[in-house]
Amino acid sequence: MSANKIPQRLQSLDALRGADLFWIVGGHALVAGLASATGSPTLEWIEAQCHHVPWHGFRFYDLIFPLFLFLAGVSLPLSIAARQKRGQRRSEIRRHALIRAGVLIMLGVAYNTLGAGDREVRYASVLGRIGLGWLGAALLVIQFSPRAQWRWFFGLLGGYAFLLLVVPAPGMQEVSLAQGETIVDWFDRTFLPGRLHRGTGDPEGLLSTLPSVATALAGAFAGRWLTSRGPGPALRLTVLVLAGLLALGIGHWLDPYLPINKNLWTPTFVFWCAGWSLLLLALFHALIDLPKARYWHMPLVFLGANSILIYLLTRWVDFEDLFQSMLGWALPDSPPAWCLAAGALALELLLLGFLYSRRAFLRV
Repeated sequence: MSANKIPQRLQSLDALRGADLFWIVGGHALVAGLASATGSPTLEWIEAQCHHVPWHGFRFYDLIFPLFLFLAGVSLPLSIAARQKRGQRRSEIRRHALIRAGVLIMLGVAYNTLGAGDREVRYASVLGRIGLGWLGAALLVIQFSPRAQWRWFFGLLGGYAFLLLVVPAPGMQEVSLAQGETIVDWFDRTFLPGRLHRGTGDPEGLLSTLPSVATALAGAFAGRWLTSRGPGPALRLTVLVLAGLLALGIGHWLDPYLPINKNLWTPTFVFWCAGWSLLLLALFHALIDLPKARYWHMPLVFLGANSILIYLLTRWVDFEDLFQSMLGWALPDSPPAWCLAAGALALELLLLGFLYSRRAFLRV
C-alpha cells in the first residue's frame, strides 16, 4: 500500500465487530463451560472478566457495548463520504440518520419485549442507545467541521461531568454517585417511561445518552484518521496506538475523581473504553487490512457483517436447544456445557456464513 493510498475496504471493522459480538452470542458460554470442565486458571480468569461490574469499576465485558458504538462511529466518515459521492445532500443524509436511529430504537423495544413476559415495556435498550449515540455523532459530523466536532466532544463530556459532580438529584442534600442517588438516576425515574432496568435507574437511560455521543464521536475521529490521505500505514498505526494509550491514561488519572462507571457512562468510562477501542482497532487493522488477510478472520467477519441480525436471533432463538434437536442422536445423554455452546456457535456461524455468501445482510 502506498503512503498516500486510502484504504477502500476496512474489513477489520467487521472482524473487530464480530470479535466484540462473539462474547454475547455464545463466547461467554463456551469459555464458562471450558473453564468448568478443565479448571484452567487462564480460562477461569477470562470467565471472571465476562461479567459486568455492579457499579464503579471495569471488567472487559463492560467494553463490549462501547466498542460496538465506537465502531459505528468509525464507519461514519466512510458512509457519509459514500453518500455524498452518490450526490446526496446533507438534508438527505440527516433524514437517513434519523430513520436509522428510529428503527434501532424500535428494534431495541422489540428485543426487550418479545418473549420477555413483562407486562410493562422497557423503552431504554442497548440498540436504542446505539441508535441515539450514533445519531448524535452523525448529526455533528454532517453539520460541523472536525475542529468543531472536537469542541462538541469535550463539551459533552465536560457538561456531563459537571452534572454528575456538582448538581445533586432533587431531594438529595448533596451530590452522590451511589447507585440510585445520582442526577442521572433521578432523571430516568422522572422522565423515562416504562420499566427501568435497575428500578432506580437505567444503564441505557436518557441523560447518560449524552456521553455515548462522545463515544461514537471518538470512533468517527479514528475513522477519519484511518482513511485520511497522506499518512502511511506505519504512521496511521502509531497515532492510533498513542491515542489509545493517552485515552487510557486520562481515564486512569481521572478515575479517583469521577469513577469509571458503565451504568452512568461517566466521562472516565468514555476515555477508558476509547483507549481500549483504539488499541484493538490498531491491532485488527494491522493484522487484517494492511496484509490484506483473506481467510483466518472470516468467521469474525460473518458475525460482524450481520451483527444486529445475530444479536436479535440469539435473543429469540435457542441455538443450543436447536443444536440438541438436530444432533441429539450423536450426543451423550447429558452433553457438557461447552459442547452445547460450541454447537450453538457453529450453527450461528453456518447461518451467517451462508447469508454472507449470498450478500444478504440486515441493513439498518
